[in-house]
Amino acid sequence: MFKRPLCKTFVFLLLVGATASAQANWYLDGESSRLSFISTKNANISEVQRFLVLHGKVSPKGLAEVEVELESVNSGIPLRDERMRKELFEIQTFPEALISAQIDLRPINDLAPGAQLELRLPVTVNLHGKMHDYNAELLATRLDDRRFQVVTLEPLIINAADFDLAPGLESLRKVAGLSAISLSVPVGAVLIFTAR
Repeated sequence: MFKRPLCKTFVFLLLVGATASAQANWYLDGESSRLSFISTKNANISEVQRFLVLHGKVSPKGLAEVEVELESVNSGIPLRDERMRKELFEIQTFPEALISAQIDLRPINDLAPGAQLELRLPVTVNLHGKMHDYNAELLATRLDDRRFQVVTLEPLIINAADFDLAPGLESLRKVAGLSAISLSVPVGAVLIFTAR
């Protein structure tokens, strides 16, 4: 006697959930996300470093933005972090970096939980007062009805000279007594977005 109304109610709730998900803003889960980079010094010594504070969202129209608080750089060595903040990033003038891209959300919203989709799309990096475009290879995974994850399949290779960071690297090289610091920096990301 109740089967048909319950079935209709269930289908209605599924449709409402799908519509809400498609129209929602997706907010970056900063606690679960990670943005890391590899620096190379003296030609053959590489170290992984990361930024601890990230903010971001994807609008219903697919505009994705991730803001990186440069003050949150973490290399595991406090003195080096402080030098990077002041000498390299100049956080008093340029406190954050912005990564943006336009994403077609329809294929991601259509994914079943656990399903994945490879994406190749242009990404714009705004850092130290300069902007540069990259082609990013990404993998989107639908984690559940309210969350999806985007990871870099290949690191983005950022050249410090494109963002006028070479003088800052030279200052760091001198103060640390190094023979060289590479201008090419591979950057990788694991970003988790939650619908709200």
